[in-house]
Amino acid sequence: MRRMRVAAVCGAAVVAVVGGVAPEAAAAGRLGGPEAELTYHGSAVLTGDRVDVRFTPRRTGQGTVPDATAMVRMRWSEPLADRQELPQGCARAGKRVVWCGVGALDAGGVGEPVALRVRLRDAPSEVLVEFDTVWRGGPVDGTLRSGGQRVLLLDTGDEYHF
Repeated sequence: MRRMRVAAVCGAAVVAVVGGVAPEAAAAGRLGGPEAELTYHGSAVLTGDRVDVRFTPRRTGQGTVPDATAMVRMRWSEPLADRQELPQGCARAGKRVVWCGVGALDAGGVGEPVALRVRLRDAPSEVLVEFDTVWRGGPVDGTLRSGGQRVLLLDTGDEYHF
């Protein structure tokens, strides 16, 4: 019986980590702790192999979570160029992923604006950017919908708002 409980706990931890959420954060969400409810509002432009992205994170969740630190993960449908010049607080994490820290956010809080330019390996006619939130040591969105946004950019030079 004890082995089954240990296996179940380990399995839940693996699912939480693979899903992009730390086990303690996943437990907080399941136990009725504060929820993230983080969204991003901004714009993006695709021009050739360059994408300019600007956004501001906003937390609409309830309660105060002073020590929670959030990261926005941007996944690109096209591979990124090998060389990137990303702003402080942002880092590349694979061929198609960029992470940027958005810091601690109180309920109803607005984070610092984030602006970055990424270069794609090629110059596609369109690219899809998916934004989602990963929390370290804090709340999660129990619905797994918080902050999950998708933006399709066409190579028209037009600014797309989200």
